[in-house]
Amino acid sequence: MTDRQAVISVRGEAQLEAEPEIAVVSVTVQARDRDRRTVLDRLVARNKQVLDLAAGYGDAVEKTESGPASAYPELKKGDSERVSRYSGQASVRLTLRDFTVLGELVSRLATLELASVAGPWWSLRPDSPVYRQVRIAAAQDATLRGREYAEAFGGRLGELIEAADTGLLSSQASAPRPGPPHAYAMRAAASMPAQEEPSLDLEPVRQTVSAQVEARFAMIPPGPSA
Repeated sequence: MTDRQAVISVRGEAQLEAEPEIAVVSVTVQARDRDRRTVLDRLVARNKQVLDLAAGYGDAVEKTESGPASAYPELKKGDSERVSRYSGQASVRLTLRDFTVLGELVSRLATLELASVAGPWWSLRPDSPVYRQVRIAAAQDATLRGREYAEAFGGRLGELIEAADTGLLSSQASAPRPGPPHAYAMRAAASMPAQEEPSLDLEPVRQTVSAQVEARFAMIPPGPSA
């Protein structure tokens, strides 16, 4: 006989699908000219157009963030010092909570002069309750698996000994990798008349959230035969 306690180790898994909560759109404006000041002035004006357009949608645009901006000389070929022209670009990242205006906003942004639009990237908020739900579901799956194993060996599931996110109890981690972003990109070389502006029909992409948990349970062995 041995006093060693029987232990059951399992991995619980869960996957949920949920509607996205936010959409992110990135807008980049560019400017080019032989005069450096002209480039800067155009860049400031075009960036302001993006900000003003986004502000016109009120609370539908939850967050506006300025991205990297750059202005630099382009040198003539074969001459390390002579400047052929100046170029510059600035970017803005928009986070939207109201998807009903998304297609219209993306279309209007794409009609701005020398503007490139990328997105939307759909996602859940970092504090979305969906993450908690999927973690709980994974823990419940681990408990169910442990109970089934214990019963298969003729025993009963005992108390929980240890639980952790996948990879913390085992030597090899196998975290799920996020899928590719769903994005739409548009580029406009010149502005278009307002009456000709198209409106994209952008359907939200459901988000898949996964969770894994490793757990160890004590197994209560079968009692003596009658």
